[in-house]
Amino acid sequence: MAELRVNPTRMEMKKLQARYTTARRGHKLLKDKRDELMKQFLDVVREDKALRERVENSLDKFYRGFTVASAATNPQMLEEALICPKKTASIGVEYKNMMSVIVPRFDMNFTGANTGDGINYGMAFTSGELDASLSELNGIMEDLLRMSELEKTAQLLAEEIEKTRRRVNALEYIMMPQYLSAIKTIKMKLDENERGNTTRLMKVKDMMLKAQLEQKHGEEDE
Repeated sequence: MAELRVNPTRMEMKKLQARYTTARRGHKLLKDKRDELMKQFLDVVREDKALRERVENSLDKFYRGFTVASAATNPQMLEEALICPKKTASIGVEYKNMMSVIVPRFDMNFTGANTGDGINYGMAFTSGELDASLSELNGIMEDLLRMSELEKTAQLLAEEIEKTRRRVNALEYIMMPQYLSAIKTIKMKLDENERGNTTRLMKVKDMMLKAQLEQKHGEEDE
């Protein structure tokens, strides 16, 4: 660890002490921020995990049903049933501040003739498995959107946690020890100077006393 180069003066020591106090306060605030970010991150991850399990189960049912429907339905009839959707979806994006991290919020709006079950075709020439699989897929659209929102939020929080962790470590293991080391060095230098001044004063005093004694002895000899 590189040491700070400072002038060994009391003014410089006061400046370093003020900087150290500020660094300690900033270190505590950053640690509190890091801990809160971790709490928010874990909450997001837990919700995302539960949502992902539900979505994967629904997708599994959809794929199994659609596979059966594909096998039981004429490919041309299946293509004609699905080629012309009767509803569309639009996604709106808003942003919110979460512990100084700007995270997105998604909102999905459906428009079209049939916005309920996701079935947009006649049922005369299609199988029930196709109806069930498409209904299953339609039921997880909101969950998919929410999951994408959560995973983007988790990514942004993880990046901010890493930045905050680096700042906390820089303060704790680099800047604060440097300030303490510089303050200690200045104190030692000032104490050394003080001892040197005291020694010089004592020596001057001894010289003055010796001179006075010699002068007194000289006067007595006369």
